Amino acid sequence: MLDESPNSEPIVDLPVGPETTPEPVDQPIALKLNEPAIEFRDVSISFSGRAILEEVSFSIERGQTLCILGRSGVGKSVALRILMGFLKPDSGSIRVSGQEITSLDEHGMQAVRKHVTMVFQNGALFDSLTVRENVAFPLREKGGLEEDQIQQVVQRLLGLVGAEDVEDLLPASLSTGRRRAVAIARALAAQPEVVLYDEPTTMVDPIIAKRLGGIIQRLKHQLGFTSIVVTHDMRFAERLADLVLFLHQGRAHFFGALKDFLASPDPDIRQFLILDEYRLPKH
Repeated sequence: MLDESPNSEPIVDLPVGPETTPEPVDQPIALKLNEPAIEFRDVSISFSGRAILEEVSFSIERGQTLCILGRSGVGKSVALRILMGFLKPDSGSIRVSGQEITSLDEHGMQAVRKHVTMVFQNGALFDSLTVRENVAFPLREKGGLEEDQIQQVVQRLLGLVGAEDVEDLLPASLSTGRRRAVAIARALAAQPEVVLYDEPTTMVDPIIAKRLGGIIQRLKHQLGFTSIVVTHDMRFAERLADLVLFLHQGRAHFFGALKDFLASPDPDIRQFLILDEYRLPKH
């Protein structure tokens, strides 16, 4: 059973030393620590003439968790794919730690992805590799660690997500929830600064959803990760969110603190919460 207390001792301690110091990021990205971790400015994108996002703006500081909410088809996952460079916006500006990324080519985006990584709905694990080999893959790609150090880091990460008992299994033999937990461990192996989660609780039962929420919480409180979580689950969002971005009809209908979102009298927000069967606060 995972200990989900945010005040427990850190359980991941990646090796530190001359061999494991992060390498300088390839140009053209140059991070500025005094800038927001992620910033969208008037970002728009359309598919086949249909507007998906229209002039969407938001920003998130380091260590914060932003939950993107909204009905199906409003562009929640599209926003993550734009941030990862898998899609290009029609207009607008996207900055990662102050660096404009919309004009970067694939080489430039590879540098960005050293700092921003994504956990996909399907886990996106390598089917032919065991759980242990999947988590070790980013460490071997990066280089700088001896094999025994790699295995130590893998064991710590699998322990963090509660998957140490399946390390020798192939992803196909795991449940949906377990695959997502392993995908989180593999994402962390790349030592990112920002982790994106695309609908982490879809097709998992409430117990597994709670466990995944506990993992994301621990990453924030113990390791200081910045997170963006796309979710349809209001209870999940309430547990994690510092900030909420509510997308409605392609626009940022609300952006702000969770408590202000829950207290909003806006009819579209109230309807969303009612449809989610969320227990609304009394006025």
